[in-house]
Amino acid sequence: MSPEILTVAMFATLIVAITLGHPLAYTLAAVATLFGLIDNGFDVAGLFNMFANNTWGLMNNYVLVAIPLFILMAQLLDRSKVADKLFETLFVVLGGLKGGLGLAVVVVCTVFAATTGIIGASVVAMGLLATPALMKRGYQKELSAGIICAAGTLGILIPPSIMMVVYGGLTGLKETSVGNLFAGSIFPGLLLAALYFIYIFIRCNINPKLGPPITKEEASKWSTSQKIILTLKSLLPPMALILAVMGTILAGVATPTEAAALGALGAMILAIFSGNFNWTVMKESAHATMNTTAMVMMLFIGGKFFSTVFLSMGGGDVVADVLVGSGLNRWMVLLIMMGIVFIMGMFIDWAAILLVTVPIFMPIAMELDFNPLWFSILLCVNLQTSFLTPPFGYALFYFKGVAPEGYTMGHIYKGILPFVVLQILGLVIIGFFPSIVTFLPTLFFGG
Repeated sequence: MSPEILTVAMFATLIVAITLGHPLAYTLAAVATLFGLIDNGFDVAGLFNMFANNTWGLMNNYVLVAIPLFILMAQLLDRSKVADKLFETLFVVLGGLKGGLGLAVVVVCTVFAATTGIIGASVVAMGLLATPALMKRGYQKELSAGIICAAGTLGILIPPSIMMVVYGGLTGLKETSVGNLFAGSIFPGLLLAALYFIYIFIRCNINPKLGPPITKEEASKWSTSQKIILTLKSLLPPMALILAVMGTILAGVATPTEAAALGALGAMILAIFSGNFNWTVMKESAHATMNTTAMVMMLFIGGKFFSTVFLSMGGGDVVADVLVGSGLNRWMVLLIMMGIVFIMGMFIDWAAILLVTVPIFMPIAMELDFNPLWFSILLCVNLQTSFLTPPFGYALFYFKGVAPEGYTMGHIYKGILPFVVLQILGLVIIGFFPSIVTFLPTLFFGG
């Protein structure tokens, strides 16, 4: 059977299996097994050896040790109530502005994103914490849902990010090492946060009914000096943790894995000093870390097996020939690749998309002479939209699970649309100005 027919049949089978609702990790592995046997003449032993070697290689990847450590850090931070204290402070500081509470959510989520890369934790925490306050102040439901869902997804991009750890472990390139990816994603993440901030501020000033400020009486309860002291007290703990994790990586003092261990220890210390640490918290954090890590690694194993079989039967060459050999301008090829990732993000988990597309698209990007780091960050920013795009945007269901009565999926879908447009705008800006990505890696790592 020709590689072209196998390629089309393999992807068609994967789409059908996913549509039927089977677990993604096992679906990827099962489809890879079926087409691997077809391609190698049903040599079961040969395929098993390929699977075993792939799994062994993953388990030997030192970089991936950072995944459970960053997840543990996120779980401990979630239970230390750092985000709660910061939101309470910014409620006072920004609440007097039109749309001020929405702006506070964006700031808290940005800081929280820089201390944890777990989307579920960010969206659920802010959904529980901020939604009642936004409802009480008369914020439009659609706007409230959009703010929390969009700002909550910043954690997948702003380092330390689990996505970047997985991506760095996939490519094995010096240009796309985890350190370079972390440094390269800082400004794009802040750019998206700034776009959300500006959009909320402008829209609520045009129509104050969407996000009314707190009353003057509430705003005047605190003097300027008290607000400054409150802000510093609530910001210092997470900023110290950010410095401990990202500072050691960017300074070249620690590897991402070592910094992740330092971050987990720092999160535990913050939880202790906040008075929210006990044996139950530690046990629940460890249990949640184990579950999430197992899920990520099973996806990693299934996705890696899928991509290995796909490439071994010539699927990568088929896709490359279609895109590169089409005679299209290289920017059109880039647009097609980004479009494929965007559409896949509507239906498939980000980890599976990375595992399937990176081994295929990265060689094409390098053949077209695109900067590997810039291309990688473009792809990751694009993948952030997968958390918001219907029908299977994870952030939407995380929020719906904790939203107060009265919020429907219709409110949530309408609310996220402007923020998806803002994410695409951010992607375009990064595309036109590559230095947004490359500046910090060049500054800290020399390129």
